[in-house]
Amino acid sequence: MKQNNQIIDVTIEKIVPNGFGLAFAENLTVFVPLSAKGDRLRVRINQLKGKTAFAEIVEILEPSSDRTEPRCPYFGRCGGCNFQQMTYAAQLEAKVGIVQDCLTRIGRINYEREISIVASPRDYEYRSRASWHLDSREKKFGYFQRKSHDIIDVETCPILAPELEQTLKSFRRNPPWESFWSKIVEVEAATAGGETSVYSAEIIEHVREISFTTNGEKYFYDATSFFQGNSYLIEPLIEIALGAASGKVALDLYCGVGLFTLPLARRFETVVGVEGSEQAIDFAEKNAENAQLSNVKFHREDVSDWLKENVENLKNLDFVLLDPPRTGTERETIENLLRLKPKQISYVSCEPSTLARDLKVLCDNGYSIDSITALDLFPQTHHVETVVRLLA
Repeated sequence: MKQNNQIIDVTIEKIVPNGFGLAFAENLTVFVPLSAKGDRLRVRINQLKGKTAFAEIVEILEPSSDRTEPRCPYFGRCGGCNFQQMTYAAQLEAKVGIVQDCLTRIGRINYEREISIVASPRDYEYRSRASWHLDSREKKFGYFQRKSHDIIDVETCPILAPELEQTLKSFRRNPPWESFWSKIVEVEAATAGGETSVYSAEIIEHVREISFTTNGEKYFYDATSFFQGNSYLIEPLIEIALGAASGKVALDLYCGVGLFTLPLARRFETVVGVEGSEQAIDFAEKNAENAQLSNVKFHREDVSDWLKENVENLKNLDFVLLDPPRTGTERETIENLLRLKPKQISYVSCEPSTLARDLKVLCDNGYSIDSITALDLFPQTHHVETVVRLLA
């Protein structure tokens, strides 16, 4: 009988959701983090549930041709990146496989066409947003350790855009340790156009407003508001999400600062954006005013609540864009969308498992998938952005 701490030899068959390598050995299904497809490994079982085991690498017996040397000195300890052990081509292949796995296993969706993936022009030095953690007692500044809330003190982070890397280093040079009340402090940072915005609830400084321009649209925001963290793929993300859509009325749900709302307003007579974040809607309204768009109306309200209140008044919707958080769209929101029956839905997701869950409901109720495209907004991690276009 297998037990925790037992060491076994495995060969990784493929990479599955959450970035684990999948292997089969001694009547067990074994999940191994930080592995690569084709690796032959000696692993230690650290968690056993029936015939499922989670294990850590003890020794690489034979490295896969997909394996490469990580660039980060903290890789394996830091909880941020978990794909640096793979070549970039292998990362892209793994991410398409993860999307397909979730569609089949969770969504019970048999999608037979190819899922293409748009590579990031940079697989390092791309990240224009960061969340850092600071321990004011132990004077550490960096990221959470893998599977822990202990902080790893980092001096460099190779996935950060150069401007954020400089912000990290300058913050470390002279951190105001004595000004913090809490032991653990969260710091948010964003960069665009050569400027950087930094926010923390315990840093009493004005949060700088920054702006990003793409495809003729200018977006103002700061570190308190969500904005996509890979500026190199924002333009193709918008183009893929909108496709050739046009018409009279469009909804942009979870609209944030208006990333999709502004280009939608160039194509539709009326566009309504809904977002629960106060700060994000403030910027969305500013961005629409700056773009001189008078056919846009924003609502600062929880998406599920707003849709429930307005479902009877919304008719003949041509297009709905969904860009929910990682937890996916609320069940009630999906149900109300089915009542509205928009002609087209574009679902933008950063989590394939919740995407597949929601697609199952839509596809079981009259929608068909027109296209699925993945975009690698998060190189060196298992995360992947996916855009699914659906037709009624």
